[in-house]
Amino acid sequence: MGRPRDDHWVMPQSVWKGSISFGLVSIPVRLFSATEEKDISFRQVHREDGGRIRYKRVCSVDGEEVPYSDIAKGYELPDGEMVVLDDEDFANLPITSSRAVEVLSFVPADQIDAVQMGKPYYCDPTGDAKPYVLLRDALDNAERVAVVKVALRQRERLAVLRPRDGVLVMQTLLWPDEVRAAKLDFLDDDVTVRPQELTMAESYIAALSADFDPSEFADGYREALEEVIEAKVAGREVVTPEEQPASSGQVVDLMEALRRSVAEAKSRRGEGDGSAEKDAAKPAARKSAGTAAKSAGAPAKKAAKSAAKKSAEKRTKKSAAKSAAKSTSKKTAARKSA
Repeated sequence: MGRPRDDHWVMPQSVWKGSISFGLVSIPVRLFSATEEKDISFRQVHREDGGRIRYKRVCSVDGEEVPYSDIAKGYELPDGEMVVLDDEDFANLPITSSRAVEVLSFVPADQIDAVQMGKPYYCDPTGDAKPYVLLRDALDNAERVAVVKVALRQRERLAVLRPRDGVLVMQTLLWPDEVRAAKLDFLDDDVTVRPQELTMAESYIAALSADFDPSEFADGYREALEEVIEAKVAGREVVTPEEQPASSGQVVDLMEALRRSVAEAKSRRGEGDGSAEKDAAKPAARKSAGTAAKSAGAPAKKAAKSAAKKSAEKRTKKSAAKSAAKSTSKKTAARKSA
């Protein structure tokens, strides 16, 4: 973790220090956030002079400003009354995994629902690296992830521990009761999809199928916003790019929309001219051509057969005439001899 990956990489600040309990082996680690948001942040300012807007922490009861040292946490009851909790109340909570990553079980990675996945953290060993590498390689060879429990940011969390790019990553999970059930109204409707529509939809999926490469994608909104800010700084005119006309969202002809989607997908990939109609017409064209050839061939075949029959009859007549002439010649010769 301490080795810079490029000239601009800086060691992030650790968010937690403790140890991973791997049986009787304790692996001291510190956690670093594995991701960072790239959103552009703004300040609230006064439009007239650009002065920053500041907010004061004012008590709703006496109207006085309250310093941070006097601020506590309050839980509001259904009737509006407030239960005030201070640091001592939180300190006495029975969090057994306060400074330890407690391994609960080892499970197949595909059994973890992606909906439950939360924030990932890199685990950096702070002591002997051998137990760390042992756990990493054992998880990799077993093709399992460790389900763990950890107290992070004053809250007990469920998480998974898995190897990635040579390091252990701890990714928090939502508790089961934090995942909402998908109770959507359309699930009660009787929706019928025709086989032709399903086939065309699968064709569209096949046309855009590829291996996932994150480097192929970029945040177009953020890039455009950065250009706007740079233009403002430089005093240049901001050029607004042309936008594609927005779709109404209403599908008039599902099959036609799917055909056009497949054609556009193939066109973007440079596969032919992107015409789904031509692809669909090829089998029909071949069938039609075959039928036409068959129809055209029938009279020709009949004519050839007739010509062959006449030729055979001619040959038969000629052969009979020849035989008759030969027989007459023999009889004449016999009479002369007698």
